[in-house]
Amino acid sequence: MLIPALDLINGEVVRLQQGDFARQTTYASDPLPLAQNYAKAGADWLHIVDLDGARDPAQRQISTLRRLAEAVPMAIQVGGGIRQQADLDELFQCGVQRVVIGSLAVQNPALVSGWLQEYGSDAIVLSLDVSIADDGQAYVATHGWQQTSELTLEQAIERFLPDGLRHVLCTDISRDGMLGGYNTELYAKLKRDYPKLVIQASGGAAKLDDLKQLRAINCDSAILGKALLTGQFTLEEALQCWQNA
Repeated sequence: MLIPALDLINGEVVRLQQGDFARQTTYASDPLPLAQNYAKAGADWLHIVDLDGARDPAQRQISTLRRLAEAVPMAIQVGGGIRQQADLDELFQCGVQRVVIGSLAVQNPALVSGWLQEYGSDAIVLSLDVSIADDGQAYVATHGWQQTSELTLEQAIERFLPDGLRHVLCTDISRDGMLGGYNTELYAKLKRDYPKLVIQASGGAAKLDDLKQLRAINCDSAILGKALLTGQFTLEEALQCWQNA
């Protein structure tokens, strides 16, 4: 499955290079026309990063999220600053199908375990953004990629497997927004080690061949952000490539 992505600040579509708010590019003043185009192209899901909510949960863009949920036929998954149960309930009530949990999984794993058990494995996506060390080991980053924990990617995943973890969105920070291709070795290892997980690859798509490489290693899904916004290829082209690979 291919999942187009929209990153939002103050209701506008933006992109940050490697999570840096100082390196922000604005692509659209309103996300709705883009979302409608993605739905028309054939996307079943839309991935939204609420960057305002990530910085301050009190600034979560609920009205924008509700408008998108009501206006497009796609299912929506949303991440950004999820810190308490009220955040999940608010998102589900405004029409979101899945909530994406990031740093909190490292900071308070017991809380996230409880949510997986309460809401079910299809309602929560574990977002694990990783930095690759010199020895090739992937370590989970937190706080908007500003800090790298001592927790390995494997340790983070295995912590939640007993709770029914199913969906994992994994981003190689060094690739995000750089249009340099996916870290296919990372996703190939995830699929080998955890074949029952549904892996969403994120960060790096620049050309259709990048998608073919993901399909070749049986990766389940790919998040497409900057490549679509900058016209590297259209979503229609990407979907056709994905289906035929």
